[in-house]
This record gives sequence, C-alpha cells and structure tokens, in this order.
Amino acid sequence: MSDSHLEVRGVRKAYDGHVAVDDVSFAVPPGSVFGLLGQNGAGKTTTIRMILDILAPDRGEVLLFGRARRPEDKRRIGYLPEERGLYRRMTVHDHLLFLAELHGVAAAAAKPAIERWLERTELAAWSKAKVETLSKGMQQKIQLVGTVLHAPDVLILDEPFSGLDPINQGLFKELIAELRRAGKTILFSTHILEQAEKLCDSICLISKGRVVLA
Repeated sequence: MSDSHLEVRGVRKAYDGHVAVDDVSFAVPPGSVFGLLGQNGAGKTTTIRMILDILAPDRGEVLLFGRARRPEDKRRIGYLPEERGLYRRMTVHDHLLFLAELHGVAAAAAKPAIERWLERTELAAWSKAKVETLSKGMQQKIQLVGTVLHAPDVLILDEPFSGLDPINQGLFKELIAELRRAGKTILFSTHILEQAEKLCDSICLISKGRVVLA
C-alpha cells in the first residue's frame, strides 16, 4: 500500500523504437499540488496518458489511492487534456451539463454546481451563448469547469496555462490554490519553471523521457 493518491513506478513507453518515457517514477501526496515539469516533447503528456490508462506502459505500474488502479477510479479523477475539445455549437450551460452527466452527475445536482462555477470563472453572463462565440480563454475556462464539476479527488491538468492571457492565468492559479485548500490532489504539467515554483509543493523534472530532478 502507498500513502500517495497517485504513484508512478518505473513506467516506460516506446513508439517504433523511440523511447518517449524511460523509467519514470514519482509520488503525489494527498492534498498537494505536484508539477510535472519539462520542455515540450520531454514525455509529460505520454506519462499522463499512462496514468489515465489511455496508454498502457511497456513496463512499470501506476497506483491510485494507494493501490492498483481500478475501473471505478475514473470517476474520482478530473482530466484537462492539452488538446482542448468542445462541441462548439452547444451553449455553455448545455455543454457543461453534458460533461457532468458523462461523469455520472444527475442534472438536478449538476445545475447549481454549474451556476456556482460559472460565477467563479466570470462566465455567468455567457451561460446561454454558444461555445463557438467565445474567446479561446473563455473556452479554456469552460473546459476547466467541466473538469471539476463531478468533484473529483484527483485533478490532472496537462499544460493548463497554455494560450491563456495573464489575467486568465492568474484566475487559473487562484482556482488551483482554492482546490488544494479544499483537499484536492492536483498534478499539472508545464514547461515553465516559474509556474511550478510558485504553485507546487513538489515537482518532477523530466528531460528526454527520463527523470532528472524529483
């Protein structure tokens, strides 16, 4: 058994002879913010995909909540992928309701949560607007709300600040701090050292698929 909410043990992944991740290990304690730091192409996204069971590691293992990963753990995880994707012709409210229901949240419980999060992210005035009419930063905030609506215990955010203006970067940082204070365990990847230094309790720096600092 592990005391960590998330532990990666010696994972490796290769594609057509290219080793993308090589013997990466780290542990994320409950209620902490953990930074997976490295330049683009370092292996951060591949590592995250193995954590989420999107990719199977060639060797090594991932533990969640102190034990071997189980199918039902997916509902305890919120994932914001680096590749953003929204149904552009849906309204903001309907899109968030759809995402909540995908995670098993009934509409009656989801609607007040959606209202609270739209207020917190300064999107309430755009609740009935179609996603395609919103700026990139607003769309990114919608995706973050969709990531947290089902109240997951662990949040995995892949390059969450990418493409955001300074104001929205500041808002995202505030939200990460608030979620940490609420007891959530947060892993986020970034290639910017300053972001990791200011937000994280601990980090893992990877380069060319290998851990160079943890």
